[in-house]
This record gives sequence, structure tokens and C-alpha cells, in this order.
Amino acid sequence: MEKTKVLARFNDGTLMKGHTGDFFPNKKNFHLELQDGKVVNIDVAQLKAIFFVKDFTGNKNRKDIYGDEILGGGRKLQVKFKDGEQVIGYVQSYSPDRIGFFVIPADTQNNNERIFVITSATEKVTF
Repeated sequence: MEKTKVLARFNDGTLMKGHTGDFFPNKKNFHLELQDGKVVNIDVAQLKAIFFVKDFTGNKNRKDIYGDEILGGGRKLQVKFKDGEQVIGYVQSYSPDRIGFFVIPADTQNNNERIFVITSATEKVTF
């Protein structure tokens, strides 16, 4: 399986950057190969979200503009995390009973290609 670039953001604010080839939405853990080559086992329950990114650097000064329409992206929603961060994007399937759900950011210039949001880390999800 091809490895993808991800940022694993933990509930405590910790961030790990690396590649994964075995993340699946219904699994409770996955392996992350860090940039130094070390492989760690990630417990999904400890995460806020998994950000599938274009690159590891991004642009922290860039302000997101959530006006893009993603054809076939599903329903537009706003996710407010317990730590105050907010994301606006599109979701194909959402159920508060699932461990998480994928969001495609409504800003196509964003560094995030998609985000797997951990449901327990959210404060509010609004369509």
C-alpha cells in the first residue's frame, strides 16, 4: 500500500508528522513512520484528528477561505473541536456513533487534502 503524508494531532496538543500505509477508519490503531524513520503505533482514541497533507511545512500565516464548492463532496459542515479549532468542509457520511469521519476542506488551497476527525474530540458539528 502506498504511504501517505499525515499529521497526527493528539488530544493533548502533541503533533507527530510522518507517513502511514495502514490507516483505516474502522481500525483502532495504525503505524506512523516518523520523519526520522522511527515507526510508532498510534492509538486512534488518543487523537483529535489525522490530517492528510500535501506537505509537512504548510503555511501557518495563511488564512483559510472556505468558499470553494467541492462537487460530489457531500454535505457542507462546520466542525468545532473541544480545543476551539474549527474546520469547514464537506462530508460524505457522518454519524455521531462512529469513531470518526472524513472531511474534505472547503478551501482547496489548504494544505490538508482531507481530515479524519475523531468524533470524541468534537464539541459541535453543524451542517
